[in-house]
Amino acid sequence: MNTESAIEASVEQAADSVGSVWPLHSFVTANPLAGFEDRPFHEAVERAEDLLGGDGYPSTHVFRRAWEAGRIDPDVLTEKLDAHGYDADPEALLDRMEEDADPDPDVDTAETPADRVDAVLTKWLAAFMDQGTATWSMPDREQGFYAAVRAVARHDGDIPDGSADDTWPTEPGEAIERVLDEHPRDEWPTIFEHHLTALPGWAGYIKQRAAEGGEWQSTYPITLIEYLAVRLTLADLFDAPIRPSEPATDDKPSDSVPLEEVWLSAWEASYRSELVEAVSDASPSVDEPEADGRPAAQFVFCIDTRSEIIRRHVEATGDYETHGYAGFFGIPMRYEGYDTDVSVDACPPIVDAEHRITDRPTGDAEGDQQAYDRWSNVRDAGGKLVKSLRSNAATAFSYVESAGAGYGLALAARTLLPGRVYDAHDAADERVPADHEVCEPSVDYNPDAVTELREGLTLDEKVEYAAAAFETMGWEEFARVVVFAGHASQTANNPFDSSLDCGACAGNPGGPNARVLATICNDEDVRAELRERGIEIPEDTVFVAGEHNTTTDEAELFDDAVPESHTEDIAQLRADLETARAGAAAERAGDMGAGEDAGVREVERRAADWAETRPEWGLAGNAGFVVGPRDLTEDLDLDGRSFLHSYDWRTDDDGDALEAIVTGPLVVTQWINTQYYFATVDTGVYGSGSKVTHNPVGNVGVYQGNGGDLLTGLPLQSLKAADDEPYHQPLRLSTVIHAPVERVTEVLADHDEVTELLDNGWLSLTVVDPEQDHRAFHYDGELTWTGHEEAVATATQNPTAEASTEATADD
Repeated sequence: MNTESAIEASVEQAADSVGSVWPLHSFVTANPLAGFEDRPFHEAVERAEDLLGGDGYPSTHVFRRAWEAGRIDPDVLTEKLDAHGYDADPEALLDRMEEDADPDPDVDTAETPADRVDAVLTKWLAAFMDQGTATWSMPDREQGFYAAVRAVARHDGDIPDGSADDTWPTEPGEAIERVLDEHPRDEWPTIFEHHLTALPGWAGYIKQRAAEGGEWQSTYPITLIEYLAVRLTLADLFDAPIRPSEPATDDKPSDSVPLEEVWLSAWEASYRSELVEAVSDASPSVDEPEADGRPAAQFVFCIDTRSEIIRRHVEATGDYETHGYAGFFGIPMRYEGYDTDVSVDACPPIVDAEHRITDRPTGDAEGDQQAYDRWSNVRDAGGKLVKSLRSNAATAFSYVESAGAGYGLALAARTLLPGRVYDAHDAADERVPADHEVCEPSVDYNPDAVTELREGLTLDEKVEYAAAAFETMGWEEFARVVVFAGHASQTANNPFDSSLDCGACAGNPGGPNARVLATICNDEDVRAELRERGIEIPEDTVFVAGEHNTTTDEAELFDDAVPESHTEDIAQLRADLETARAGAAAERAGDMGAGEDAGVREVERRAADWAETRPEWGLAGNAGFVVGPRDLTEDLDLDGRSFLHSYDWRTDDDGDALEAIVTGPLVVTQWINTQYYFATVDTGVYGSGSKVTHNPVGNVGVYQGNGGDLLTGLPLQSLKAADDEPYHQPLRLSTVIHAPVERVTEVLADHDEVTELLDNGWLSLTVVDPEQDHRAFHYDGELTWTGHEEAVATATQNPTAEASTEATADD
């Protein structure tokens, strides 16, 4: 193997130790330990602790609070402790864990050579990675990261001997080879891993950007090899360690399960048991014949946990059905809005965008369009003028002098009267037409368009996406009005705003996807093709797009094309959505520590308050994922903790719909769950610390302070009510699927990547089998199942015995 191939192979091997990181403006939730999912959970967290220094389990304090609050079933805990050889009583074990916890080490503040490497490297990373926020850009970026740093190094006084001719070879591979000349090649993966995990945030971002490509990457390319070439060269110049002094090893004994793992699994089993029993009890209702008559309307919300709250309140207002479907509505698209030159991939990261969808003027509302264009042009011109005046050396001081009073009044209003600011913005929005009122998505296939992705969709593709939605959710009846409701958030002064938007749309609002699917389903040619496939949509059914604002719980309907025959239906929907909003907002306001009587006013204040560090809780609290008909959960208050995906096994004879859910939404929800989990158990390493001291950098991420590693996870305010009081209960995902266990087994057998997650304990799976009297079976590893009843009996009656009933695909 030549040197170039050896470097590439070693870098690829080492890169598994850092998780992919997306830019903050398109925040994508992901497991920070994704590279370790091929090993048991407790081994993975131990390995990550060696490499990254992060804790992998909740603190003893968190376990004690859960124990004292009754969230951990004593019988379940006793059974699990006994199974792993721990025979002391729970209180004694908590005391032991507290004593064994590493004391806070004495912090050595002396600067090391490695610290100086980090300081120089992150300075140039921030300059190179900047996405349009810097007034003066780093030179030579189009040549690539290594070439750009090589060009500026001779002018950087912080780099010793940076101007020497032989310090920076022409190619990054040559630079790596020069530094590692005395190290055998079998050490290279360990050395690369050491340097990648020194700054896992920046390394993870480079890894993701190089893999995904895109406009910034193609214009200003960077690779992990270039990154390592710069870092190793700097380490050599600063005389910093090239290889770890005590390299982390994989040969530690793994036959014993840590005590923390046992407590965690008992806590999860206690939560899961309540969820499974509630779903099992409701399962017989699925078999009951449905009442006559169409529902007044049907809503399709994202599977997001926040949708669980609004769905309950919508259903309480009238004869409405609600369903759950992944929030990109099955359309793998790249979207470009009417008044923007920026396009975004509005689909999950595990799905490649296949269609380019743009907004185009409808031509039916020229006056509204002109008003919209005027406002958009004034807004853009004003923004450019202000930026120019603030950054121009000749005008900056005079600008501050002349505008200071106005700015002061505006800041005072935003600080002291955020509710009034929200009202003012709301009133301004009402005077200017919304984008959906003046344009529509261009969904028709355009063979003449010259773009990276195909423009629009063919008729066959439209039919497939519509059919996939209805077949996956198991629909056999349609109301007069069907609403596809995407979701978005609304916050002020919040670098993490995209983390509150739709994860299934890669951290973007879901409204555009909802509009595309509604447009498709209103197409008469599509309906005719669907009828040929047995999907009968009544002539009087109208599909409407909408968007649920998860910060204020307002649900906006994009009903501009609704015929007059449905005017009264829409008016009633709007009234009922306002009622549902009031109930949901009151519930969420109470969860955020405000009085429930504050309700709508409180959530509006949080949306407009530029000093508010917690505009909403996002997906904090997530712990469960239920796949099945709404009948299973419609009478349950799941407290916004469960993802809900509609599925009816009776309409899925070949199991294709179930397979799509298991390999898609199940994997994505596991990503979300593990990110919240790890950011909660160690906010400093796997999260991003406190928002109060965040420093946004380059429109790609945040620092703590004025430099250092790019922080990759959620901030403290998204996870905890106080520093030592988690709001998010750090539990791994408990999934419950309502389907024959044999069918689920067949799907798992065909997808090793999902089975690996289950076998290694990254999430759990329980199947409620409608063909076996709605009995529940827990996945037990290697495609075997244990009956829920036997497992409960084992814990409550005979803790020393093992559950004996197993189900397989032949059961």
